[in-house]
Amino acid sequence: MTDPTPARRSPLRVVLLAVIAVALVLLGGGLAVALGIGRDADPAADSVDAGFSRDMSLHHLQGVEMANLVDDRSDDPEVERLAFDISATQTNQAGRMQGWLSLWGIPPTGGEMMAWMGEDAHSGHDMGDMDADMGGLMPGMATEAELANLRSLSGTAFDVEFLQLMIRHHQGGFDMASYAAEHAEERAVQELARSIEQSQGAETVTMTRMLTGRGGTPLPAP
Repeated sequence: MTDPTPARRSPLRVVLLAVIAVALVLLGGGLAVALGIGRDADPAADSVDAGFSRDMSLHHLQGVEMANLVDDRSDDPEVERLAFDISATQTNQAGRMQGWLSLWGIPPTGGEMMAWMGEDAHSGHDMGDMDADMGGLMPGMATEAELANLRSLSGTAFDVEFLQLMIRHHQGGFDMASYAAEHAEERAVQELARSIEQSQGAETVTMTRMLTGRGGTPLPAP
């Protein structure tokens, strides 16, 4: 059933506007220099660099959307600090990746999802089951039903559900970043992927501890 309340989608619109703003600042403030990208040979649309930038920026947008729900639904300072850090970091990173795509003349959406990972996209994931169960979402992403349930919660129940979904989200993003760090050709893409791999690995450990302390257990890995 379609949600008739426009306000329900306002957090995602805010996230999209923020990411666009970051990308525009970067593009207007120094182009390739600001973004750390050389212009001698732009990546192709089906390259690891472009595929990772496209898919991970969209993956990040959902993480930011979930993090932005915390302020109105949680009373836990530790969860609030974590969510603020996730929102700020992933908004900035998504803006950088969208900026790269713009410089390369590649649309920010479209293309075959996860194709840039080749067979590694299927390793540990049954993509057929993922398509059926999660609407074709990338590994770790929450379904619309899961997001709707998260929006309906508050207090400790929200904190537990948020941490469960965000741990799984980070696990999926970690695998994507690990592959890009090894296979991307642009140095800036490699470095960002490595940074995401390290930060999301560390945050997953922290969130697992937080979840256990609030009586929850992690969801199955994506």
